[in-house]
Amino acid sequence: MNWREKILDFDKIASPESGLSGLVFDIQKFAVHDGGGIRTLVFLKGCPLRCQWCSNPESLTAKPEIIFVANNCIACGQCADICNAGAIGRSAEEGLVFDRERCTLCGQCAKYCYAGAINIIGRYLSIPELVAIIERDRKFYEQSKGGVTFSGGEPTAQPDFLTAALRELRERGIHTAIETSSFVPWDIYASILGHVDLVLTDIKHMDDGEHKRLTGVSNELILENLRRISQLGIPMKIRLPLIPGINDNEENLTQTAEFVRGLTSMQSLDILPYHRLGEGKWRQLGVEYALHGLAPLAETEVNDVARFFSDRGITVGIGG
Repeated sequence: MNWREKILDFDKIASPESGLSGLVFDIQKFAVHDGGGIRTLVFLKGCPLRCQWCSNPESLTAKPEIIFVANNCIACGQCADICNAGAIGRSAEEGLVFDRERCTLCGQCAKYCYAGAINIIGRYLSIPELVAIIERDRKFYEQSKGGVTFSGGEPTAQPDFLTAALRELRERGIHTAIETSSFVPWDIYASILGHVDLVLTDIKHMDDGEHKRLTGVSNELILENLRRISQLGIPMKIRLPLIPGINDNEENLTQTAEFVRGLTSMQSLDILPYHRLGEGKWRQLGVEYALHGLAPLAETEVNDVARFFSDRGITVGIGG
């Protein structure tokens, strides 16, 4: 019995015909990372972690939300005039001011904002709707040995929708992968894994106390899940988001190397260097960015970390 047969006993998810819908905040086509070949990336909204460096903060809340791009605003004031909830006001110092607690997400402000300053992030898609979008690029998956990768947020936070979508895609012969923190109860995770060809999963910090401080959750469940995935022989790639001054010290790197060397189904350890591309999104959501001013590591420093792992017999990638 192979690994898929072992864990499919956990699969009790409703069929795609059950009317499931998932909250999606982005779909990116023609991606060349995140699982091999040309891929479609499906980003599901909602995440139980609150990583300080998150570059997709619009993914965290498990509901649609307003995002305000101030640079696009032409100060016409039309959005404030049509907001029946009184959630949009004007300030001489700040311009438009959003009271997100009062917002009902009616969408009228976004509808009439022709400057593109106000947008609603997140829309619900059914399994047939999502599959139809993915199927348009089948020939690219087949020619490049690509497929579909579900990311987030945390895709396993919508387990029923994710499992049903993965199952439908695999039945259609499309390669499937998930990008995940692996912070999910094993019985739920196992049901999902039965329909996955590749797991891309993070190790953010080996120290449990630091992990809680940086992400809001313990790493115990995560590390135990990675051991179980390895024991079952499920193909996976470990990802290390490399954050300056946070998890790039020798002690943490050494503990990470020792842990991943015991994961026999791991294909590679991929280093994801810290960047600041998501900082502006935090402002657009009206939230302060916790790592404001933190500079990325130099390329030579990232290469030194890669060499640290390769010297210990670990297959390493950068930016995978």
